[in-house]
Amino acid sequence: MTNATQAFTRSSQYFSAADAPLAQPSDPVIPPDGSRRRSMSNGMLQQHARVLQQFNADSIKILLLENVSQGAVKILREQGFEVDFYTGAWSEDELVEKIGGYHAIGIRSKTRLTQRVFDAAHQLLVVGCFCIGTNQVDLSAATKNGVAVFNSPFANSRSVAELVIAEMVCLSRQLTDRAQEMRQGTWNKVSKRCFELRGKLLGIVGYGHIGSQLSVLAESMGMQVIYHDVVPLMPLGSARQADSLEELLSEADFVSIHVPELPETRGMIGERELSLMKPGAYLINNARGTVVQIPALVEALKSQHIGGCALDVYPREPAKNGVNAFNNDLNEWASELQSQANVIMTPHIGGSTEEAQRAIGVEVSNALCRYLNFGVSTGAVNFPEVNLRPITEQEVRSIRLCYVHHNQPGALLAVNEIIGSHNVDKQITDSLKDIAYLLADISDVSESDIQDIHMRLSKTPASILTRLLY
Repeated sequence: MTNATQAFTRSSQYFSAADAPLAQPSDPVIPPDGSRRRSMSNGMLQQHARVLQQFNADSIKILLLENVSQGAVKILREQGFEVDFYTGAWSEDELVEKIGGYHAIGIRSKTRLTQRVFDAAHQLLVVGCFCIGTNQVDLSAATKNGVAVFNSPFANSRSVAELVIAEMVCLSRQLTDRAQEMRQGTWNKVSKRCFELRGKLLGIVGYGHIGSQLSVLAESMGMQVIYHDVVPLMPLGSARQADSLEELLSEADFVSIHVPELPETRGMIGERELSLMKPGAYLINNARGTVVQIPALVEALKSQHIGGCALDVYPREPAKNGVNAFNNDLNEWASELQSQANVIMTPHIGGSTEEAQRAIGVEVSNALCRYLNFGVSTGAVNFPEVNLRPITEQEVRSIRLCYVHHNQPGALLAVNEIIGSHNVDKQITDSLKDIAYLLADISDVSESDIQDIHMRLSKTPASILTRLLY
C-alpha cells in the first residue's frame, strides 16, 4: 500500500489538540499507546480524532536549540516527530547551512531567525519561541514564507515579577555591594541610604501580565503602586494609572520597565527621562535591552542622581555562556557600568526558573503539535488565528487542507473552483493584513484526488504554502 492508502486505514494513537486543553508539565500530551485518546460524543457513538500526517512528507523533523525544556522534547517525540536537540544557539551561517532539512524549529532568545535563514528554510512550516518575545525572529520574513510563529507570552510572568521584588530589596539595602565587600574581606556595616520597601511608591511602565502581577506582589509588601500604559487599564488592588510617563517618573521611588521591543519603545528611557526621576530613585529593566539608553544611565549613576539600578537585559548579549563574554567589545560601556555602585547586573535570567521553563515547554510544544498535526493556528503571533474541529476516526477517507495565501481578490474563488467538485465537510478562513489562512476538510477523496488537489492549489496565484493532512 502507498503511504496515503495506509493513512486511510490506520487508527488514531493520539487525541486532537485542536479542542483539548493544554497538558500540564507533569501530564504529557499523549502517551504513545493511545490510552488517552480524545473522545467526542455523538449520541451512542464515541468518536476519536484521527491522527493526521502531512502529504509528501515521510516524517516531520524538528530542530530544538538553546536547551529548551526536556518536557517539550518528550511531548514532541511522543507525537512521532524526529527531534534534534542542542543546548546552544546557532549562528546565522550554521542555520542557513542546516535549516533546509527541518519542518519546525524551536528557539529561545539568542538564536536569530533572519530573512536569509527563512530563504534557506524551504521545508519550514512553523517556529516555536520558547520565551515571551519574538523580536529575535524576522516576523515579516516568516509570514512571507508562510511560516507560523508561536511563543509563550504568559508562562514566565510570575518568575519575572518575583525577580523584580528581589531586585528592589537588594537595591534598597545595597545588598550586592555589601555581599561583594564581604567576599573581599571588608566589614562595612552601614544603614545610610538603606530603606524598607514598605510605604515606597513603585512605578510600573507597562501594565501587562508581568506588570500587573508585580503590582499585586508589591502591594502585599506594603508598597504603593502607580503605573503607565499606552491604553487605559483597570488597576488591580489599590494601584492607580498615571496620566503620563513623566508623572510616573517624577513620583516613583522605584521604576520598573515591562514593555515590548517596538520602534516607539527603543531608547524610551534616556537622559531626559532619567533627569525626571526623583533623586535617589532606582531603575529596574527586565524587559528589553534597547529600552534604556545605557550611557545616559551610567551618567545618572555617576552623578548619584539615581540611587542604583538593576538590569537583566542589554542591547547586545553574548550568544553563549562563558568567562569574559560580557565585555567592552560587545557593549562599549560594559566596564564603566560594572564599576558603578549599587548596580545589579544579571544575564537575562528573568524567566529562567524551572517552573517557568517547564510551563513554556508545554505551552509552545502543544502549539507546535496543534499546528503540525491539525493546522490550528490559535495563538500564532503573525498568522490569522484559525481553528477547525478535528477529523474523526470514522472519517477514514477525509483530508484537511491548510492553505496559506496572499490576501487578495479572487484567492478563495480559485480555491473553491478546485475543491468545489468534492464534498467539503467544513471550511473556515481568516485574514491578517496581507496574509490569509484557510482550513477545509474534504471527504471521500482518493489518493489521486489528494495529489491533484495539492498540485493545483500549489499553483494558484495567491498560494504561499499549501499543506494537505490525511
